[in-house]
Amino acid sequence: MWWKSGTRTRNRAAGFHPLQADFITSRSFSCGALHWVPFLPQKQQEGSTLVTSIYDFTLPALDGTSIDLSAYKGQPILIVNTASKCGFTPQYEGLQALWTQFRKAGLVVIGVPSNDFGQQEPGTSEEIATFCQKNYGVDFPMAARSPVKGDAAIPLFKWLDGELGYLARPRWNFFKYLIGRNGQPVTWFSCLTSPTSARVRNAVERALLPA
Repeated sequence: MWWKSGTRTRNRAAGFHPLQADFITSRSFSCGALHWVPFLPQKQQEGSTLVTSIYDFTLPALDGTSIDLSAYKGQPILIVNTASKCGFTPQYEGLQALWTQFRKAGLVVIGVPSNDFGQQEPGTSEEIATFCQKNYGVDFPMAARSPVKGDAAIPLFKWLDGELGYLARPRWNFFKYLIGRNGQPVTWFSCLTSPTSARVRNAVERALLPA
């Protein structure tokens, strides 16, 4: 049986996963609607602990502390891999707008700076923080600069890969991953989808509905 996009019903035995998301072709920025995606789910571990949801992760923070995602248990989370010198960097403004509009309703936005794509995040933690605050007024949580692709990817992005499948792997900066109140991935969006688009807003509003 196939997964149907936009539904939460699945045949676990068949091993398929619904992605109401952008379809990535062999070109980094070529995207379109994805309706049916075969996927073989994987279990992920962080250290010696079996990971069951996003709330099992802790990220190093940009300010030198840490971001314990268990503190947001029961809240939807939007994870975005970011960069300061990218053509999509102005999406920081849209992410901040989402955070401002929906934070009281429970949404958490977390940026994960990465230098993986085009070396477009070469700065230090202090430089990244200053850039984000000065240019876009960013005050949502920001992780420390981290690898998000391949074998070097941090555990969170390896988990997202295992849950969503290879098509959801970040192909560039500003891929967006929406996590539901149950700590499981709901959908994802490529860099071509603006944070303020109707698709993202509608998905966020649905994720914010009571469980």
